[in-house]
Amino acid sequence: MVRAIRIHCTGGPEVLCLDDVDVPPPAAGEVRIRQRAAGLNFIDIYQRSGLYKLSSLPAVLGMEGAGDIIAVGEYVTDFKVGDRVAYGTELGGYAEERNIRADRLVPLPAAISYETAAAMMLQGMTVRYLFRDTYDVRPGTVMLFHAAAGGVGLIACQWAKALGATMIGSVGSPEKAELARAHGCTHVIDYRRENFVGRVREITGGKGCDVVYDSIGRDTFPASLDCLKPKGLWVSFGNSSGPVPPFDLSLLKGSLFATRPSLMPYTATAEALRSNAADLFAHVAAGRIAIRVNQTYPLGDVVRAHRDLESRKTTGSSILIP
Repeated sequence: MVRAIRIHCTGGPEVLCLDDVDVPPPAAGEVRIRQRAAGLNFIDIYQRSGLYKLSSLPAVLGMEGAGDIIAVGEYVTDFKVGDRVAYGTELGGYAEERNIRADRLVPLPAAISYETAAAMMLQGMTVRYLFRDTYDVRPGTVMLFHAAAGGVGLIACQWAKALGATMIGSVGSPEKAELARAHGCTHVIDYRRENFVGRVREITGGKGCDVVYDSIGRDTFPASLDCLKPKGLWVSFGNSSGPVPPFDLSLLKGSLFATRPSLMPYTATAEALRSNAADLFAHVAAGRIAIRVNQTYPLGDVVRAHRDLESRKTTGSSILIP
């Protein structure tokens, strides 16, 4: 038996339960991992609350983690016992040990710690598909990125700088503004004190942005659309303030484009997953991107961790230590 955080019903942080669970031997194509760290993300809150439906309950939450392989199932040839590995797309991370399909794992380079990997896999691979696949960010690209001081946002600040793009970041406090700026964000807007649409227009000389990356949802819609130049792209990839309500397509005036991407389709094959992760690891290893683990919680303190994340008290990345 191992300890794991499960939900037996959806709801607030109080539904998170520390349970003893049995982990069977890995099935064919699977490995068993002893987890060293697990990531904490808004998708965990969406699943816990019921906004994102899980296939069955009870369920162990957590989409990313890192650890060591301690058992290998039949037909697994890419990994062996003792290998350091990480993942960022598979439910079940809030646990001391877990089974996972081998084709959902990536080898973890020796230069990257378990804690760093757990803090960056889902968030870092998200930035990679947003900047390289959803929209091809290049030198001269002008973007608005909401929640620029969050885990995804701080990685985005650094990645945008590395690509030579102009990043306008929105944040909710002077402290977060300073944090985003320190990580390479070109212009920072405190949306609690400033009208972000007006500031974007001012910064861009009235032209607007090529792309808006919006993980906030309800609170920033439809104003985000007003920040785009004609034929610009609005990328809705999260709902931290609640889901975007149904809207009339006439809001996409100026021939705007809108998309609702997620990491899973962009990493559906083992080849795509490992290509994404390799790009992320290369930037981290080269020092172009530093991963800030600003909050660390014991596995049993997950209720407080969820409350902190949900109330936007956190900055950078947060992890759980089993």
